[in-house]
Order: sequence, then C-alpha cells, then structure tokens
Amino acid sequence: MSALVIRKYQETDWIESCRIHDQARLIELLGSCDARAFVPLAEDKPDILVFKRSLKHVACIEDKMVGFVGTDKTEVSWLYVDPDFHRQGIGRQLLQQGLSAIGAKASTYVLEGNYSARNLYLSAGFKVLQQFDSKNNGYLCSVLRLSQ
Repeated sequence: MSALVIRKYQETDWIESCRIHDQARLIELLGSCDARAFVPLAEDKPDILVFKRSLKHVACIEDKMVGFVGTDKTEVSWLYVDPDFHRQGIGRQLLQQGLSAIGAKASTYVLEGNYSARNLYLSAGFKVLQQFDSKNNGYLCSVLRLSQ
C-alpha cells in the first residue's frame, strides 16, 4: 500500500466524503438498524449541519481520498473509511488524528451492532458509558455512548 497522508478537509472533498459515507453507512447499518434508515449524506439536512460544523481531516492514498474523521468539541462526530480500504489501519490513524484534534477526554456514539467501530474505539481506550434505544430516520436501533 502506498503511503497514507492525512490532511485537513477542503470543500472540494465534499463529493468524495459523500461517496465514502454512503458506501460505509450501508455496512454500518447491517445488524444494527433497518437498512431503510439509510439516507445519503447529501440528502440528510441534519447530518449536513453536523458535518459542516465539524473539524474534518481526510485520509488519502496517492490522490485518492479513502476516509475521513470529524470532531465537534470533544466528540468524534464522523469516522468513515471507504469499504475497499477497510481493515488496513486507516480508521485507526484517522481516529488518532481526531483524538489529537480534540486534545481532551473524547466521546462518540456507535450503533450497538457495529462491531468493527465498537472494537476500534474500545481498543483506543474508550469505554461503554451507556446503551439506549433510539431511532435512526424513524427506525429503531440500539446505540452505545462511548467515552475515554
């Protein structure tokens, strides 16, 4: 694999961010929530607002964007990796970038059935603080609140 570069998000990264989010989000929902809860990022007005206010960094291999992380105050608000690049350590490097941007005790939310994300956060020192039922675009799901 070519060298991974993590850089600050640029407005021109929007289309690739949407592509990565949409592909990875479908996988994220498997075993966690009804797939009908999926809404493309570009069509999800509340998520767009959270995305815009988050401090974002992107991971690139050569000129190809392969993932991104976003933080909002002390929360890891976004962490998505292109499914073609899963299980290569990219998510872990993006998480470390996000944690360095937060600079304090971090928190995040993950769907209970998203074992890949859950295991990544637990391996980075996060603990499950709370499990609760919620709705994702009207569909019932179980959510974990994690914190360092």
